Amino acid sequence: MSLEPMKKKTEVAVIGSGPGGATVARQLARAGKRVMLLERGRDYRTKPYYGTYLGALEYADRHSLLFTKEGLNIVRPLMLGGATSMYCGSAARPPAWLKERYGIDLDSHADETIAELDIAPLPPHLRGAASTRVADAANSLGYQWEPLDKFIRPMRATRFDCGAKCMLGCRCGAKWNAAEWADQAVAAGCELLTQARVDDLIVEKGQVGGVRGKLRGRPFEIEADVVVVCAGGIGTPLLLQRAGLFEAGHGMTMDTTVMVCGVSKGKGTGQEPPMTWAWANDEIGYMLSTLIDPWLLFPMMAALKSPRHALKWPAWGRTLGVMIKIKDDISGGITLDGEISKPMTDQDLFRMNHGAIVANQILVRAGADPDSVFITPLRGTHPSGTVRIGEMLDVHLQTEIKNLYACDASTFPEALDRPTVLTIIALGKRLAAHLVTRSS
Repeated sequence: MSLEPMKKKTEVAVIGSGPGGATVARQLARAGKRVMLLERGRDYRTKPYYGTYLGALEYADRHSLLFTKEGLNIVRPLMLGGATSMYCGSAARPPAWLKERYGIDLDSHADETIAELDIAPLPPHLRGAASTRVADAANSLGYQWEPLDKFIRPMRATRFDCGAKCMLGCRCGAKWNAAEWADQAVAAGCELLTQARVDDLIVEKGQVGGVRGKLRGRPFEIEADVVVVCAGGIGTPLLLQRAGLFEAGHGMTMDTTVMVCGVSKGKGTGQEPPMTWAWANDEIGYMLSTLIDPWLLFPMMAALKSPRHALKWPAWGRTLGVMIKIKDDISGGITLDGEISKPMTDQDLFRMNHGAIVANQILVRAGADPDSVFITPLRGTHPSGTVRIGEMLDVHLQTEIKNLYACDASTFPEALDRPTVLTIIALGKRLAAHLVTRSS
């Protein structure tokens, strides 16, 4: 027996509760708008396995086994808070080129967020002795590494215990999560539905009218004056494709990443907060930072590169890691059946190799055994650029379908090769301000 569809009506339907969706929902609810926030995943924050290896398998898309056609592993959290549930808590200001080339000025919104969330580098004694040793080695070679801004507030922690494992989810409470702003949206009057999978956008005569999907298996239909799709670099283009926007998902960026690791005689970086130091080579197009895979993931990623590298697992506690994140070219794309393709261009390969050479120099200077240095397999950290500003979206993030907007990493017109969350939050605040002003 089929269930009767649940029908609701709201002013604004927001799809996805990551940094974009949670921000838009909170800002609009606080402005007095009737908002419904729809999240495909669950709220795992109170589960005993949140922030564990088992948890990561539970709430990551395809149990962390999501790969592109070319073999890039993509970790895509499906849960309240989205990607901020499994990020390194790193922050970077929106790039200047967003304003210079695309007319998107996010400075005031970024400043406001930095002040509200107390975004700043960790104090020196919490940046990690091994991570600082890597940064000092880099600076001695002439590279200007600096402490990286963080969404981590140690004073909030029940017991500050930050390390590589924090990429699985923050268990001590120090790291900001967009789910907190979803909570604040609810407190301001927003209706939150978790386990609500949106399948289709309702579009009539060139204008959006709502969404359809299933809530824990029950069909639902929500009528909305405005729809903001914040389902991420993968989910957003798939929804827009189904709405007839055929260019969605044609081409993408990924901030393609590897880690260069080397065994030292002293303490390694894995037991220290991730990405406390960083340096960007904007001329070539890549970023370096201190980072290593968590203890149990380390041998798995090493073995994918070569079985002999997995034998370095016992030395994980003495291993130094440098992440390379490149500003990759737009290539590949996402098809309606969910297949993801992200080939590396010749320039991407050059950027990655350039970064690997520099990272190797730094690790050896920091005390790593040159014979122990190896590079992990490629992985995709930030699926983005699939619904690009200037091509599919106007400066207010509206599609060619009236009242249909997007607000997440899919909107980036180029790869950021930087931490993305602060830019997405600023985009969300800017969009919410536009929607409030437009309707007043």
